[in-house]
Amino acid sequence: MSPALDYFTSSKVLSPELASVKDAPYYNARLDPANYLDGPLSSNPATRLRQMLARPGIVIAPGICDGISARCAKEAGFDCLYQSGAATTASRLGQPDLAIATLNDFVDAASMVCSIDPTMPVIADADTGFGGPAMVARTVTKYAKAGVAALHIEDQVQTKRCGHLLGKQVVSREEFLTRVRAAVLARDSIPGNSDFVIIARTDSAQVLGMEEAVTRLQLAFKAGADVCFIEGVRTKELLVSTVAALAPKP
Repeated sequence: MSPALDYFTSSKVLSPELASVKDAPYYNARLDPANYLDGPLSSNPATRLRQMLARPGIVIAPGICDGISARCAKEAGFDCLYQSGAATTASRLGQPDLAIATLNDFVDAASMVCSIDPTMPVIADADTGFGGPAMVARTVTKYAKAGVAALHIEDQVQTKRCGHLLGKQVVSREEFLTRVRAAVLARDSIPGNSDFVIIARTDSAQVLGMEEAVTRLQLAFKAGADVCFIEGVRTKELLVSTVAALAPKP
């Protein structure tokens, strides 16, 4: 049996910002965007998504939740899909997005969607990772095996709710970065040099303000996140300033 991944000691100490983030930002030369600029689009959905992100233009990924919505998006000409957590919970369970759906619910839905066109990148909501660092790692592994190209993991508490609802609570910066780092380590441990994309999402803008949200994503970037996602940007001006603050990370 191979040794379990250690999500903590690589950072030496736990502090308000993980020491590994502050002192030695994550860098994997194999995943440098420059490596994805040239050549035909890959048939591997994760590699294909990295190519799309690295090249000029905007990646438009409509939200889907089941087979019919995925088919409609594909027939409409979209080349990337985004499995919504709220919509998937409603479609599969008839319930609101209040941390009711499980990892298996999301993986089952994603597996079916990915089977429709195995070359099309599917980004999937992974909520908070469904538990501690070991569960975050398990989530990454199961999503990748299902054919998902990317997931986003957020900084809400475990009893999370839809990002558009009031009453959200977020975890500390340290816990958020531990989740991101766990996801990155899990991806890097997948045999065969996986291109799986890790998206760090923060819901802190509506709770703690935009400045804190940007800071959290800058730290997540250093922890190894491939893409940054702020939930709840309300104006064009804030969007422009946020993109500039996080550049060159998409």
